[in-house]
Amino acid sequence: MLRQMLGVMIALGLSASTLAQVQPDAAHVAALFGARPDIEDVSLSPDGTQLAYLKPTEGQGSALYVVGAEEGAKPKFVFQVAGKPERLADCHWVSKDRIVCTVYGAVAGQTGLILPFSRIIAINADGSNGQILSTKQNQSSNGAQLGGGRVIDWLPDEDGAVLMERYYVPDVELGKRGGSDKRGVGVDHVDTRTLAIRTIEQPIEDVDEYISDGAGTVRIRGIRKAGAGGLDLGKEIYQYRLVGDRTWQSLSELDYVNREGFDPVAIDKDKNVVYGRLKKDGRQALYTVALDGTKRQELVYDRPDVDVHGLIRLGRNNRVVGGYYTTDVRKQIFFDADIRKLSEALSRALPKQPIVSLVDSDSTEKKLLVFAGSDVDPGVYYLLDRNTHALRPFTEVRAGLDGLALATVKPIQYPGKDGTMIPAYLTLPPGKESAKGLPAIVLPHGGPSARDEWGFDWLSQYYAQRGFAVIQPNFRGSAGYGDVWFQKNGFKSWQTAVGDVADAGHWLVSQGIADPARLAIVGWSYGGYAALQSGVIEPGLFKAIVAIAPVTDLGLLREQSSFFTNYGITGDFIGHGAHITEGSPAQNAAKIRAPVLLFHGTLDVNVSITQSRLMAQKLKAAGAGVELVTWEGLDHYCDDSRVRADMLAKSDAFLREAMKF
Repeated sequence: MLRQMLGVMIALGLSASTLAQVQPDAAHVAALFGARPDIEDVSLSPDGTQLAYLKPTEGQGSALYVVGAEEGAKPKFVFQVAGKPERLADCHWVSKDRIVCTVYGAVAGQTGLILPFSRIIAINADGSNGQILSTKQNQSSNGAQLGGGRVIDWLPDEDGAVLMERYYVPDVELGKRGGSDKRGVGVDHVDTRTLAIRTIEQPIEDVDEYISDGAGTVRIRGIRKAGAGGLDLGKEIYQYRLVGDRTWQSLSELDYVNREGFDPVAIDKDKNVVYGRLKKDGRQALYTVALDGTKRQELVYDRPDVDVHGLIRLGRNNRVVGGYYTTDVRKQIFFDADIRKLSEALSRALPKQPIVSLVDSDSTEKKLLVFAGSDVDPGVYYLLDRNTHALRPFTEVRAGLDGLALATVKPIQYPGKDGTMIPAYLTLPPGKESAKGLPAIVLPHGGPSARDEWGFDWLSQYYAQRGFAVIQPNFRGSAGYGDVWFQKNGFKSWQTAVGDVADAGHWLVSQGIADPARLAIVGWSYGGYAALQSGVIEPGLFKAIVAIAPVTDLGLLREQSSFFTNYGITGDFIGHGAHITEGSPAQNAAKIRAPVLLFHGTLDVNVSITQSRLMAQKLKAAGAGVELVTWEGLDHYCDDSRVRADMLAKSDAFLREAMKF
């Protein structure tokens, strides 16, 4: 048994109950929970001898480090980006000594429009031979190239080469030496060391996705349906090729607004099928479709209660080994019997860390990188050698929280006004098995096409640490529960969605958990919208409102997409009619009685800062109490340790003042 082979385990992050409890001051607690994770991305080299990981630096910056997989190895610095605005993410090994990363960020255009950008780069593990793999742009380019492309095949049988989707824009030198009329997305074979490039698929303007078989052959492409002026219609036509044939054949049509149709994700070359998502009884299920000319569909896995979210893939060739879904907690199902046995053994070996996932592997799948965590454990990365059955900790995700008792998270249900039971998570202050008369916070998630899951959450854990009970509702309009639960979406069906959010507050009071005089609501993005709109429909319920990067005006949100090709589908998603005014907190600011605290970054691509500025203006005009805190150069996620600590401390002080405790 694997458990018997492990030896003595080091219980990283699990010792809070046996250590003397630390009682840090309020500012220190905010700094602990506001801090970015100690490690943000980890990958294992193809030969299993090294790991690459990202470590936060000042502000939004990150540094890439490489360390040997042997115990006691010393990390070596590779390079870093400052986060002003460049950010660093998704670093993966492309050979035993070379790494490919994504650099991304946002910039303000000449008109003030905030634009996202990305680039793919490659660098040696010793920091030498840095190369930009994305197509180059120069003063002759006839258009802005914002996307840097993506790797679609890591070519495990080649040393340091990849297949990449790359974006092309034509240039004004067309017709002259060096001029180009290439436009759209193509696929190139790229040598990451020399930048030798071989075209695999010529760029085509309406093609925006390719899927490779993991062994160097492009088998599927997606063609975006566009209307007048290139506006996105929300539909993708997928085509595929037979083995050894270059002719494209029809595969499926996906309506990704309404989530109708087969959505291909990953090809199994040996089985000659593609895995993907398709609705069954109003919920997303996993299917395979044969790529042999028959297009035969086979159901792989479905649930009668929730969507099946996606696939579990392993190693450099992204081999499909399973799928996952979430009820109260995330569950994994494995199609590969060997990996299933391994997962079961890991769960037995790590019983106090029930969230266990396979992060990466070497090329043989004998050495693996494993993550394990729980609601009271932010997580630990482990290295597993299947040859020796040795499992040892590599690093903790948030070592700064060691010795601090964290709050348990309990899945619960509460009734909405119509009697529908709403799933949620209840987090009580550490050590509280039951509670009466606590200050409490309703914390709706963002999206709205998202959901909360059981596990460690730095925001709810911080407020629990400060003495609040926290409830996180998966209100109707949340994703993951199928079409009936999703309704029309959280904007068109805002009355139901926000009503469910408010009912979470009523339930806390009815159960005696919350003191009705000390009940607040805090939300980020759509959650901030729900927080503000709750103050509109239930003016006396919440005694304080904190909204981070919130949507505040639905009409303005729709109009702010007019510069982009998704304007039409965004307009359809938000809708038209009376709910645009009735469902916009900025248009109903006079109804809000509770004091409001707003936070927003100036480089927010997701939700423009003008949304918060408008809300503050409307509340001030109505004579309401409001403060707007802005941060220059930060995006929607405000991913800066000092900024997040400041936000936590300010919100805590604001809530305590408003609720008089």
